[in-house]
Amino acid sequence: MEELKIAENTYTSRLLIGTAGYPNFHIMTEAIAASGAEIATVSMRRVKFTDTPGENLFTLLRERNMTILPNTAGCFTAKDAILTAELAREALETSLIKLEVIGDEQTLFPDVEQLLIAAESLIKDGFTVLPYCNDDPITCKKLEDVGCAAVMPLGAPIGSGMGIRNPYNLQIIRDSIQVPLLVDAGVGTASDAAIAMELGCDGVLLNTAVAKAHRPVMMAQAMKKAVEAGRAAYLAGRIPRKLYASASSPLDGMIE
Repeated sequence: MEELKIAENTYTSRLLIGTAGYPNFHIMTEAIAASGAEIATVSMRRVKFTDTPGENLFTLLRERNMTILPNTAGCFTAKDAILTAELAREALETSLIKLEVIGDEQTLFPDVEQLLIAAESLIKDGFTVLPYCNDDPITCKKLEDVGCAAVMPLGAPIGSGMGIRNPYNLQIIRDSIQVPLLVDAGVGTASDAAIAMELGCDGVLLNTAVAKAHRPVMMAQAMKKAVEAGRAAYLAGRIPRKLYASASSPLDGMIE
């Protein structure tokens, strides 16, 4: 199966995983390993850079040769998101940034106007921008046009576990853009991840679905398999839906 390419980097796994909300550091490390993910996203506004010795998140991720994808979660303006991205680049020595500019605290939907302003500014400053956005084909196309390396529309509100609420929009987005399409937010269980991949998405980023599962490590394993199965099914090409039955064994040529 072909690799996922984001900007100049290639990855075997198409599952991206978050690092927040786990019961403890040990379970988080076990779940990340079980997921097979090669990219881990970290909230720059929530992580401590002086973790307990032996429990430093950045050291752990680097020891596993994982790509650290800092994000601007918690930012409500383009100005704050740009500043957070600049701090991330300085602290982690990476130009990768998962750009989030939130519109309100209740829905956590993106503020599209501020998101586009921040994306354009960061790209001009040399960042590789992966924006969290609405599942809106027009917004996704605009983000591609300003130079984003991928687009990351939500499947459902962050942390809701509601799954893929609008598969038709994702199909339109898939047809409208050339950069990687990564579903970000809303995945609740393995079937949600598989559906996203069957629709033609290039990858899935999730956090809560694993971190808050009753057995996070087992759920991480399930998500890994779901993403792989969904991608294989998309590449294989499903049969068309039909209202009436169609015999798998034709009646022609039956023995009299």
